[in-house]
Amino acid sequence: MGVKQFIKSLHAFPRAEEHLLQKTQSGAVVSIIGLVIMATLFLHELRYYLTTYTVHQMSVDLKRGETLPIHINMTFPSLPCDVLSVDAIDMSGKHEVDLDTNIWKLRLNRDGFIIGTEYLSDLVEKEHADHKHDHNKDHHGDSDQKLHAHSFDQDAENMVKKVKQALADGEGCRVYGVLDVQRVAGNFHISVHGLNIFVAQMIFDGAIHVNVSHIIHDLSFGPKYPGLHNPLDGTVRILRGASGTFKYYIKIVPTEYRYISKEVLPTNQFSVMEYFSPMNEFDRTWPAVYFLYDLSPVTVTIKEERRSFLHFITRLCAVLGGTFALTGMLDRWMYRFLEMLTKPNAKSVYR
Repeated sequence: MGVKQFIKSLHAFPRAEEHLLQKTQSGAVVSIIGLVIMATLFLHELRYYLTTYTVHQMSVDLKRGETLPIHINMTFPSLPCDVLSVDAIDMSGKHEVDLDTNIWKLRLNRDGFIIGTEYLSDLVEKEHADHKHDHNKDHHGDSDQKLHAHSFDQDAENMVKKVKQALADGEGCRVYGVLDVQRVAGNFHISVHGLNIFVAQMIFDGAIHVNVSHIIHDLSFGPKYPGLHNPLDGTVRILRGASGTFKYYIKIVPTEYRYISKEVLPTNQFSVMEYFSPMNEFDRTWPAVYFLYDLSPVTVTIKEERRSFLHFITRLCAVLGGTFALTGMLDRWMYRFLEMLTKPNAKSVYR
C-alpha cells in the first residue's frame, strides 16, 4: 500500500457517489430546522462571548486623608424650605458642612411643583454665630441690647408669619446637593434645628407637630457603576399621626469598579437599617431625619472581564456539533418511520 492509499484510508468522512444519495422532503424540513437552531445558538454564544462579567475581590482599605461625598436628593412635603437645615458631624464632633458644600433647596407647592429655588449656606455655623453673639452681648451698651432685641423680635415675627403662611399653603421642600465630609464615622441630619427654639415653638406650637415626612429620591456615597443598587432610593415615609425621629444606620463599603478599558471608578456602596422613634408631648427634642454612617475596613474591587476566545470556540463547537448530530439522528428516524408507513401500501398495490 502506497503512502497516498494509506492517507486515504484515514479519511473519517468518506463520500458516497451522487447517484447513491437519496434526498427527501422530510430530510429538507429537518435540515431547515437544524440550520435555524444552529444560527440561533450561534448568535446566543456570540452575545455571551461579547458581554463582560464581573469578578469581586476584597482587601483591606488603605485609603487615608480622602473626603467622602454624600449625594442627597430628598423631598419634605410638609415642611417649608425656610425651616429646614442640614448638619453633618463626624465622630470627633467637628462640623463638616463647609463653605464648599453645595446644597440647594427647591420650594414646592401643594402639588409638588417647583415655585422657587434657594441656596442653603451653612445654617449651623450661622446658628453658632448667633449664640456666640448672644453670649458676648454683655460687653455692649444698653442701647445696643435694646436695638438687637428689637431687631430680633421683628425678624422673628416676620419669620413666623412667613412660615405659617407657607404651612397654610401646603408648601414643601426638596433638598439636594453634595456634602463633602471626612472619611470617618459620623452623621448628617435634616431638621428644624437651624431655627431659634423660641421661633420654632411659635411656628409649630410644640415639637410633636413638626411633620418630618420625607421621600428619598437618591442617597449615595459616590458615583454609580453598572449594577449598583442603593437601598434607600425611592424610600417613602409619610407620617399620618404623631411625629417622631427617623434614624438610618448606614454601613459604607468602599468600592472600586474597574472597567474593561482599565478605567478605575472609586465609589462606595452601603447597607442600611432603619429605626423610627415616635414622639410624645413631653419630649424636649425636635423631630429630625438622621443618617448615621460608619465605614467598613474592607474595600471591594469589582473588575470587568471578558471570556477568552478559546472558551468561545469550545462552546461553539459543542453547541453546533451537538445540533448537527441531533438533526442527523432525527432525519434517519423520520426516514425509517415514513418508510414503514409506505411499505405496506406498496405491497397491497402489487397484490
